[in-house]
Amino acid sequence: MRIEYLYRYPVKGLTAEALESTEVEPGTCIPWDRAFALAQGDAGFDPAKPEYRRPRLFMCGKISARISLLRSTFDDRSGDLAIRAPDGTGVMANARYPEGRAEIGSFLTAYLGTEARGVPEFHHVPGHSFSDQRAQVISLISMDSLGDFEAKIGARRHRRRFRANLWFSGAAPWAEFDWIGREIQVGGVRMRVTQRIGRCAATEVNPENAERDADPVAELRQLYGHTDLGIYAEVIEGGKFAVGDAIQLMPE
Repeated sequence: MRIEYLYRYPVKGLTAEALESTEVEPGTCIPWDRAFALAQGDAGFDPAKPEYRRPRLFMCGKISARISLLRSTFDDRSGDLAIRAPDGTGVMANARYPEGRAEIGSFLTAYLGTEARGVPEFHHVPGHSFSDQRAQVISLISMDSLGDFEAKIGARRHRRRFRANLWFSGAAPWAEFDWIGREIQVGGVRMRVTQRIGRCAATEVNPENAERDADPVAELRQLYGHTDLGIYAEVIEGGKFAVGDAIQLMPE
């Protein structure tokens, strides 16, 4: 098995950024993955005491399909975050500083329009990830499982619908579900697979046009009797991994 693609998502709900390689530490996600998020006014998120909040309390594709049309880029050296809308409007500010985050938050709130609740606030808390999970994890999806799914439905389901960190090839379709509780070696990193990834309505949104033009949750349920695609894994021994690196299932 080998790594085919690597991604991070600096802003929760926005653009995937392709990586050639990354380095992780035990108990952490990929650096800058879901490092920023627009919390809705009813989120109750306190940056002084960052805690898990349900995804719908933030700007997310499950609620706001239109955000798929935004294009964002983040420079982790300078802290500059640029976001551009389809009509050419946009914002560029330093997301590491309160003033920059306020400017970014104002732009995103205006873009959401009536989908913004209360007074949203754009957040960054060093060391915190606005993941859909309580613990920091890395998401992996098998290209072979996606291929089996697409073959059975007779249609393409763009991998960006599923927002994984790591896509891999070389396993039998759906074999990764048998890895729960097992350790895997990913390049120079040891991980423990913790759970399957249950899918939600966010996957209905076509990332190329923001149309809700498919229902992968219903398709998965009809074909396989479950709504899962992909696995989560926690880093237990840090190091580096890169596109092309091998993935090995460790002996029990």
